[in-house]
Amino acid sequence: MGNVLDAIRSGERDALDKLVADATPLLWQVARSQGLDQDSAADAVQLTWMAFLRSLDTIQTPEAVIGWLITVTKREAWHMRTRMRRRAEVPDVLSLLAEQPSTEPLPEDIVLDEERGRVLWAAVRQLSARCQELIRVIAFAHRPDYNAISEALGMPRGSIGPTRGRCLAELRRLLAGDPGWSRP
Repeated sequence: MGNVLDAIRSGERDALDKLVADATPLLWQVARSQGLDQDSAADAVQLTWMAFLRSLDTIQTPEAVIGWLITVTKREAWHMRTRMRRRAEVPDVLSLLAEQPSTEPLPEDIVLDEERGRVLWAAVRQLSARCQELIRVIAFAHRPDYNAISEALGMPRGSIGPTRGRCLAELRRLLAGDPGWSRP
């Protein structure tokens, strides 16, 4: 093996090709014996050969080349198994996201909501001007401020609630008679 290592160090391509051809089946078996699948074993053997080429000048005992290659192959296999195990332990974020239900509404839900909104506001436009004003003000307020509504609409504060009730009752009556509103 000493002559082969010297020949490889001196750049003889045929010597390297012969070593690769002779040793690769053995390294393949070493990688597979460490529990790697076919693709991972191929990667481990390839990484071993790359390490060999980087370490040509540091290998001091030419007779130990095969032992060195086997040791490096085992280490590469162990590293690969560790990485595969870690990947298996860390959930694939994209897969998790794909499994999560979307918070976005479905297109058909958007269309139905838009249609219901169109029908609703068409019914609001059929109400008296006073009811339209009151519903538009209270429709978009989380907690309507009756003092502000009283001032803005010129209505006595005490009449806002009863007026709102009558306006909403009329709106419910209009919507109940509209076939576009009663669809699921």
